[in-house]
Amino acid sequence: MSTANPTSSTRRRVQGTAGLGRAAPLQPTRDHAQANLPPAAILVRYKPGKADPMKVLEVLLGLFNSLHTSLDKTVSHKTRQERADFLRRFFRDLKTKAGFKTLPDPRNLGERHIQAMVKIWQEEKLAPATIQTYLSFLRGLAMWLGKPGFIRKPADYGLSTEEYQRHEYAQRDKSWSGQGVDIDALIEQVCAYDRYVGASLRLIQAFGLRRKESVMIRPHRCVVPFEATGLSPDERRADHYLRIKEGSKGGRLRFVALDSAAGMAALDYARAVAEGEDAHLGDPRHDLKRNLRRFDYVMEKFGITSSERGITAHGLRHEALIRRFGDETDGEAPPVRGGGPLPTDLDHAARQAVAEMAGHGRIRASGAYLGSSAVMRSKPQKRPPGVESGGSGSA
Repeated sequence: MSTANPTSSTRRRVQGTAGLGRAAPLQPTRDHAQANLPPAAILVRYKPGKADPMKVLEVLLGLFNSLHTSLDKTVSHKTRQERADFLRRFFRDLKTKAGFKTLPDPRNLGERHIQAMVKIWQEEKLAPATIQTYLSFLRGLAMWLGKPGFIRKPADYGLSTEEYQRHEYAQRDKSWSGQGVDIDALIEQVCAYDRYVGASLRLIQAFGLRRKESVMIRPHRCVVPFEATGLSPDERRADHYLRIKEGSKGGRLRFVALDSAAGMAALDYARAVAEGEDAHLGDPRHDLKRNLRRFDYVMEKFGITSSERGITAHGLRHEALIRRFGDETDGEAPPVRGGGPLPTDLDHAARQAVAEMAGHGRIRASGAYLGSSAVMRSKPQKRPPGVESGGSGSA
């Protein structure tokens, strides 16, 4: 059974300098002279009303942006950049869009500022998921400032349930077969047009990869023997596994078993396409950003979009994970395909296998592909001692 790297840890890492490939502004480096001072001792040097509010924000980002808002771990560089970009833009928009003459110090951010910006987001007709993300980022800022209850629920800002509610569980089958698509025929058409993108689709279908993972994978280097995975003997599903890390969410390492003829065929095709023993699967003439744009262009060209065929490339990931659920349950369909209730132990084990194959750290994440069940609706486990509901990253 595939799983995330068992040696991974959720302990906080010490924030260091920006590494190669990181955007320097997203995570300001901490002043060495202040490195051993507590956050409060650093922030007291910037007096509200006198210090530049944007400077105070940069100090807060330097202190806390690497931390998860509720768990005892760090967040990915992507999350850091998105959070930093949003907070900088939020404070600029308070002046340029909301009309506040004086930019507030982040520590003096008030309810009127939040209400004003939520109203603007509604007028701009932002997607519910976007508004949820923005409120989450602001909730993180509030935690850094020791104000865990400052950012309230979306309904408290006048948003209707339809405007902000996000479904944690799949409400419909998003797989290609679920939409009546001839998968092999469509992928063959893509392969004939662009062998790199076609090879990526084959790997997504076989192993449930994400789009970025499928482009960044090194087909000649990604296979390791079972003994190199660190998995326990009772988890063994195959002699060899795909090692997946590049392009994964948060850089989380996982291993997916090479246990089917279809999987081996997809890998062999990818190896035939990739140019060189150390090559990524994307076109070597282009960088990652351009290869991802090319992938999206090919999807649109062949109508692999929600608006045209009712499918996306991500639907092939759903395909692989639904198939994995069936393998674990002797062919039973998941709830999203109308499957009935299963014994709790069997349902839990199957969902755990799906979550691990997908590269998620929580079993509840499997619900996004499989739909809800009694196991998913049960109350989550209590937090470990010492971790409060607001998170340990507050100022």
